[in-house]
Amino acid sequence: MKIIDVHTHAFPDALAEKALTALAENSAPYKPHTDGTINGLLKSMNKYEIDISVIANIATKKEQFQPILNWSKSIHSGRIIPLGSVHPDSGDPQGEVTAFKDAGFPGIKLHPMYQNFNIDDRRIYPIYEAISYNGMFLLVHSGYDIAFPADRRASVEKTLKVIKDFPELKIIAAHFGAWRDSEGVQETLAGKNIYFDTSFIEEADEAAAKNILKKHDMDKFVFGSDSPWLDQGDEISNILKLKLKDEDNEKIFYGNISALLKSTGYIISIKE
Repeated sequence: MKIIDVHTHAFPDALAEKALTALAENSAPYKPHTDGTINGLLKSMNKYEIDISVIANIATKKEQFQPILNWSKSIHSGRIIPLGSVHPDSGDPQGEVTAFKDAGFPGIKLHPMYQNFNIDDRRIYPIYEAISYNGMFLLVHSGYDIAFPADRRASVEKTLKVIKDFPELKIIAAHFGAWRDSEGVQETLAGKNIYFDTSFIEEADEAAAKNILKKHDMDKFVFGSDSPWLDQGDEISNILKLKLKDEDNEKIFYGNISALLKSTGYIISIKE
């Protein structure tokens, strides 16, 4: 079975230990399952026979645009696909998004809490416009966040407004539509023009997960683990435990994201 993990994190070797230590202070009970490096991620991928992982970079400062672009170019390979990230305070969001597109990357990652914005904030709209114009996709944190209790900046209601305002924008809402808000996903986002990655699917009870899978378009689910915060193998098992049809598993693990990547002009090659 071919597998593409659309939601992973890694850091430059010199920064990985410091970054994981700082992030882990607010991530309990979740602790890293890799050392946070590209090599650590590749070891996990090899262990669980994962073909490709997508790196979800997050620019927490506007000055990080160029370092993220440079590092992304250095790690890009047949098995590692980096996503760009643009900070809300960027003076040139269109130019930065285009620079990631021109470098060959298919999407942009944004995180409302770590980048301090509301998903439906009008000041973010130029970023959405640039992503859509360039034919890229947006991977965005959705729902609550363990490090920001009760924070509603990534609520399903705000996400729905973006869907309505940008009907052509290809959006992947992380964490099965919204972290720890499966009820909101069922009521507000299921059935809409949006992809859900499957990371933290275990946070939704089995009945809620099955209801979302039934209500939403099966072509709009993509496998994500949020490695290193979750084990890639465990996240594969969590999908298989749902006992879906073989063709649905194939869509989630590979078919849907490969089609989405192709729609951005990105070509993948996986050896049989």
